[in-house]
Amino acid sequence: MHELGIAENILQIVRQSVPEGQTAAVRRIKLRVGKLSGVVAESLDFCFGVMIGDTDMNRAGLDIEDVPVTSKCRECGNAFATDDFAFSCPACGGNSIEVVSGRELEIVEIELADESGEQI
Repeated sequence: MHELGIAENILQIVRQSVPEGQTAAVRRIKLRVGKLSGVVAESLDFCFGVMIGDTDMNRAGLDIEDVPVTSKCRECGNAFATDDFAFSCPACGGNSIEVVSGRELEIVEIELADESGEQI
């Protein structure tokens, strides 16, 4: 389960990105996770929840955006999304396909609460 290691890396990145003394104010971490990244979003969310349980970030949560696989045909230039892994162009049938998106695993945003506890 490599999601545990990814959850640990997310915590490290957040700690490095948030101003010193503000980690307890972290409320939401927005992620983009591509279908080809090999990450199971539900497992990552579970692992993250377990890891933050006894930390000062125990009120934080993940907001995970699933990124579909988008490809582009090098032969005809057609861009298309696919749910299966049959990488051929639906327009021309060509097999010279470039994956444009779907491999992402990135932190997009970190939301903090203000002094009253409200999200900002």
